[in-house]
Amino acid sequence: MTLLRSVVAVLAAMLASSAWAEGPMPDDIAWKLLELGAVVDVPHTAALYAPLQQKEPYSGVKVERDVKYGPADRNLLDVFTPQTASAPRPVLIFVHGGAFTAGNKRTGDSPFYDNIMLWAVKNGFVGVNTTYRLAPQSPWPAAAEDLGAVVQWVADNIDARGGEPSRIYLMGHSAGAVHVASYVSHPEFQKVKGGGLAGAIMVSGIYDLTEGAAGDPEKAYFGDDPSVYPERSSMQGLQATKIPLMIAGAELDPPKFQEQLHLLRQTVCKGPAGCPRTFMLPQHSHMSEVYSINTADTRLTDEILEFVKTGK
Repeated sequence: MTLLRSVVAVLAAMLASSAWAEGPMPDDIAWKLLELGAVVDVPHTAALYAPLQQKEPYSGVKVERDVKYGPADRNLLDVFTPQTASAPRPVLIFVHGGAFTAGNKRTGDSPFYDNIMLWAVKNGFVGVNTTYRLAPQSPWPAAAEDLGAVVQWVADNIDARGGEPSRIYLMGHSAGAVHVASYVSHPEFQKVKGGGLAGAIMVSGIYDLTEGAAGDPEKAYFGDDPSVYPERSSMQGLQATKIPLMIAGAELDPPKFQEQLHLLRQTVCKGPAGCPRTFMLPQHSHMSEVYSINTADTRLTDEILEFVKTGK
């Protein structure tokens, strides 16, 4: 009972602190995320945020589903554009997570990850939501190769859809952030000169496979031979890249993701481009940080807009 009281007291103090009291997250969701803890809990987190998201049909937005960008079955992307024509827009490509072995750009009638695309269109972008080949059937470097094909498709085709090929931003979450990092850090996967990106946004990823023991998801994609991990990690390539970087994580991310965020910042800060834009999202968990996009909670997306505006 004493331990329980102590835990409750700590949680109450966190919720009452300035970092937790500020912002538009509803108190009931904040408490439920605290109760779930620093874990990756897809179904329970989705249940909290699905009622806050839009449902189809989406007013004022045109959606092209399952456009092929390559030969594999999962080489598919969705394109979100405003219903009425506008001046050329920057492009936001989103890459979903799923522990390297699962996940999709959309599943059934789930509002995720259409929510990120709807936010993008509302805020002046053309949105591209992509999927990619999965492990173990398609191990390293399949997903990074797929992102190379996605960026090339966007560079070649997005102007006809109102996008600006010179302003492509690539954003990934969790395993998707790892794949974005691999694409940016390994020029051999880039089919467009200079990577074809105006910026890369990585949310809660793993960037150095040599730090700590690899888990089963990492082994499924990167292999179980640690001797290949240094060359398949992205840390050194991210330090050397000229592509502007933004990295983010969540206060309730599992510790490994937080450690990797800090390690990446420290490493990139020593490089020629200087420190990347870095943001730790208060109150949020590994999944809520992206499930909350396109709700009243704009803390992460405000940072993204500032990154796009300033280029740093």
